[in-house]
Amino acid sequence: MITVADLWRHPIKGVGREQLRAVALRAGQCLPYDRHWAIAHEDADLGDAADGWARCGNFARAARGPKLMAVASVFNEDTGALTLSHPDLPDITVDPDREGPALVDWVAQISDPRRAMPAKIVKPARGMTDSSDPTVSIQSLASLDRLSKAVGQPLDQRRFRGNIWLDGPKAFEEFDWSGKLLRIGQAEIEILEPIERCKATTVNPDTGAVDANTLGTLNAAFGHQNFGVYGMVRQAGMIAIGDVAEILG
Repeated sequence: MITVADLWRHPIKGVGREQLRAVALRAGQCLPYDRHWAIAHEDADLGDAADGWARCGNFARAARGPKLMAVASVFNEDTGALTLSHPDLPDITVDPDREGPALVDWVAQISDPRRAMPAKIVKPARGMTDSSDPTVSIQSLASLDRLSKAVGQPLDQRRFRGNIWLDGPKAFEEFDWSGKLLRIGQAEIEILEPIERCKATTVNPDTGAVDANTLGTLNAAFGHQNFGVYGMVRQAGMIAIGDVAEILG
């Protein structure tokens, strides 16, 4: 049996994460408030996409500044207040829509000064996922355990900044699901393709220090740099930790 083990959202792309107990998925949309904002850096080229989407290299994120991986977040949907915490900084609570400069200044303190610095908050019409589609990401605990053993140390879920974590599938079984539907409760998610990973996964989410050769291990042990899969919500529905999931077709 496959069940939902954990749920996460990331209100700001690349900066902070928040664990959820349940969430209402919407057809054709990202997980609500996931990558809802992003922080463009000084050299960003945001283009002219109608929905505001741009490639991940335009934004503050742990692949550009490892300390950013250690940010945790709590978002209040009722008030719009976002609280961020980091081991090296005092907590900050802001409304990103109204207090963007304060948020940018806070993030700049833990950004790599050798790279283009955070410049402004952007809010696309859809979540600023790494994929050009408004996707959710799905990962497996067995795959995480398999990779952890290959790396030689336990790896935390938070390195992979996923949305839905499943307990029950065999390691890397999710790579065989492309084109199939994952049903959780009334929600249905079409599995699209594997997720190619970046240097952010090498960073410890507690300390913000690079401490694991995730990418080298994926390539050497498994012949690819993929972990988890992208999915598109095709049928809306509430999902929660503990829900049973099944692959259709």
